[in-house]
Amino acid sequence: MIGWRQVEVAYDGTRVLGPVTLEVGDGEWLGLIGPNGAGKSTLLKAAVGVVEHHGDISLGIGRRRIGLDAAWMPQRPRLPDDMGVADYVLLGRTPHIGHLGTEERRDLESAGAALASLDLGDLAHRRLGTLSGGEAQRAVLARALAQEAPVLLLDEPTANLDIGHGIDVLELVDLLRRKEGLTVVTAVHDLTLAGRFADRLALLSHGVIVAEGTPAEVLTEELLTAHYGPGIRVIPDVDGPTVVPVRRAR
Repeated sequence: MIGWRQVEVAYDGTRVLGPVTLEVGDGEWLGLIGPNGAGKSTLLKAAVGVVEHHGDISLGIGRRRIGLDAAWMPQRPRLPDDMGVADYVLLGRTPHIGHLGTEERRDLESAGAALASLDLGDLAHRRLGTLSGGEAQRAVLARALAQEAPVLLLDEPTANLDIGHGIDVLELVDLLRRKEGLTVVTAVHDLTLAGRFADRLALLSHGVIVAEGTPAEVLTEELLTAHYGPGIRVIPDVDGPTVVPVRRAR
């Protein structure tokens, strides 16, 4: 599990997040939604220590062990153009290897499994700089999966992916969650996909949680138009609410 308790983040003296109190149970999938600048990415960055914060963040039954308890997929990762894909994914094993250690068979197997699960086997020896946006996105996710942490924090995991690969990636995350008992927190712009895969949604606006609950409870036209603006229609569906844009009156 992962929990935020009265967490606040400020940039240059201006508070951009919080206070936020939120808890995600073992094996649960929480989707973070909200307009641009709502604080979704900042909430995830605070959890992995990328940004300073006030308040308490816990992983499992205790405090964070960076790199071991949670794997993080950033929205804008730094990808060295000349690094090979396989070597990049193997970096996900760094917390297990240590600074002075070397890769062992278990590390190579984990990286190989992550590459295979995201259909990157044929690209393993390519340089990162030669990949398309979607291929690079899958490589970043493979690095996070190779980490084999019990908590996955994914910031826009379907960005740069076509709809087919986007669904494939989320289906894979859900499969691993159910198989391994992973706890998953994703920041997602696509509201329909968020509602299809997450057990629970938290809607952020101006740095605070303004709604929390099941997809059906949060993905309503009243809530979404209040925080995203007009031009949103919600259509009930057997798989969950479908959120579609409509043209605003001129």
